[in-house]
Amino acid sequence: MPRPIRAMASTTGYLAVAAVLTACGSAEGITAPAPTTPTAVQKRADQPPADAAEAPLRTDRARQGAGTLVSGGPAAPYNYAPTAMLDGGRYRIWWCSQLPDVGVPGDDVLTASADSLNGPFPDGVAVLHGSGGGFDAMHTCDPSVIRVNGIYYMYYTGAAGDGALVNSIGLATSADGVTWQRNPNPIVQPSMDRQRANTYGVGQPSVLHLDGWFYLMFTDTTGAAANTAGAGQFVLRSPDPDFATSVQSLTPNGFQDVPGTKTKRSLSISNAYSADWMWVDAMNAFAVAHEVDGKGTVISFWDKEFTTHPYQDVVLGGPWKEGPGLVRRADGHAPASPQDPCVRVPVDVVRATRDDGQGPTGLSRFGLDIANANGCQTLATGDGVAMPSPDRMIVMVYGDRLVKIERRSVSARIAVQVLDKPVPGLDSLPVVAVIKAGAPVLHSPNRPYAFLLDGKLWPVGPSAVQANSSAVTETSDADWDARPKGGDLSAFRGN
Repeated sequence: MPRPIRAMASTTGYLAVAAVLTACGSAEGITAPAPTTPTAVQKRADQPPADAAEAPLRTDRARQGAGTLVSGGPAAPYNYAPTAMLDGGRYRIWWCSQLPDVGVPGDDVLTASADSLNGPFPDGVAVLHGSGGGFDAMHTCDPSVIRVNGIYYMYYTGAAGDGALVNSIGLATSADGVTWQRNPNPIVQPSMDRQRANTYGVGQPSVLHLDGWFYLMFTDTTGAAANTAGAGQFVLRSPDPDFATSVQSLTPNGFQDVPGTKTKRSLSISNAYSADWMWVDAMNAFAVAHEVDGKGTVISFWDKEFTTHPYQDVVLGGPWKEGPGLVRRADGHAPASPQDPCVRVPVDVVRATRDDGQGPTGLSRFGLDIANANGCQTLATGDGVAMPSPDRMIVMVYGDRLVKIERRSVSARIAVQVLDKPVPGLDSLPVVAVIKAGAPVLHSPNRPYAFLLDGKLWPVGPSAVQANSSAVTETSDADWDARPKGGDLSAFRGN
């Protein structure tokens, strides 16, 4: 199996967001603190020197789950490489394991979900396994899942067998996160920049969506900028989830256009294997999570252009045996704190904690809060919050714009929260879409429902369609895919 490798906004915007998030302050409490509290730490010796602008972070509310959080049950010999999503109020986890009598013998991707991050999660069920032919004939492992415009995208490591340089990165899509349609060909293969003793190849992907781009981080032991052991994390981005067009590679000179994904890996953002990442709106930074011997999960931060480390590292201590899976929003961003989104950023990971002789297992939860973020500098921190407007409609913050919704009952099925009073300062934001009662809806067999507004699709959950008394037109997946997209209204409460 593909085993773990071992060898600013304006002042008006600021005030508006602060008001929005203050109004959202009442929420369910979080897990009680554990006996010890991880603290911000200086950078490790194997990383570049700390930047002058690197800001210290204060952390508190450390937490740790009791025992195994999720597994494939007694028949699963190993459980590792998780990806975790807060999806419409539920927590969903996909991970690598192997179940008997499921497809061809080899790695499977399992999934399970629960109402709470503390569980209980049922035993996982296999949703992807070796195809029996092609690049992923035997193994499917290391899943990374996001949802964009109502479609689930799983990037994973695929292998035709056990051997040198057989790993590559595949892509599968789904309407529900359970039934998947895979691309027949890999989307990323080893660059073959260097020949090293570590012949793992390329894999261990982690994906997020930001400003219309799919950002893909991954391991490539043949990459030019990997270290002598083959460790290194490389980044590609594209507006195309298949990474077949408009691909850019992160280089020492920033993102550069490249003809395809098999390009020189000239810049590594972390000397690590099996890493995960997320975009933190409240900190305007990427957070990269990876394991360090003797410490646990280290969270390192990069600015948007990958030119500097804006914050000191944070460490989630405790046992580990394989790479972490950050608990993220559906788009791969950090979840907002239910208590204080302006100041707090909850950071939770799920990781394997032991090896029983057959591979990493014992998936457990570890977490803490960053307690001194400055989130009210960006309107994105208020994403999904709705409130009344002077024209008797409801407006919802969507990035740095507003979506108007005629029926409050519809807004309640789309927004994170609907406030009872309007917030001063938001009237000047542009309105990007208006959802009137009875607005037409498009749907296809393997795609979500979507409001059709000014010729663009806005994916949304079926309960919002029903509350809006909308007529639904059925179409083909190809027609649905070909239509322009406005934005993902299912991002906050799911499909």
